[in-house]
Amino acid sequence: MNGLSKGIRRVEVALKWDPSPAGQPPTDLDIVAATYLANDPYATPAYLVHFDSRSPDGTIYLNRDSKDGKGFGWDEVMTLELDRLDARYARVVVGVVIQQRDAARTFVNVLNPGVRIREGYTVLAEDGFGSVLGATATTVAEFVRGASGGWDFRHAMNGFEDDPVTFTRTMGALGRP
Repeated sequence: MNGLSKGIRRVEVALKWDPSPAGQPPTDLDIVAATYLANDPYATPAYLVHFDSRSPDGTIYLNRDSKDGKGFGWDEVMTLELDRLDARYARVVVGVVIQQRDAARTFVNVLNPGVRIREGYTVLAEDGFGSVLGATATTVAEFVRGASGGWDFRHAMNGFEDDPVTFTRTMGALGRP
């Protein structure tokens, strides 16, 4: 980041996948974001944002939610307005969870999954989950507030084999220095 940059300001995380074959239970992937306080950026998340919630201040929200991958283009989209996030938050980790209620699945069982992270029209990262095929959940991005107050981005594909609840409790621990 150069001296004129204000860092990452507003980010869109988009997720897509193809529907399950006929006769199979639907595949349901979810984007989840966890915020961490500056005084302990690797502890339990201060709060989570997912399909049933939004951030208390409205800076992180899900624009689109799919339970089956049936749609055109990106099936789920989450917006993170990092430039509006309160200064007490120093880190945000974004992940993707495969719901396990209808069938046990890992990313190898999801048809044509993809994630795109962008700021405006600038694509920061795109991934097809090839490095986490045996996982049931994975982190996809980490945003860290720098000393100047601007946000830096790191593409972070770290697979998990836990249930969604355990994943959301522990997803931020992998980046611990």
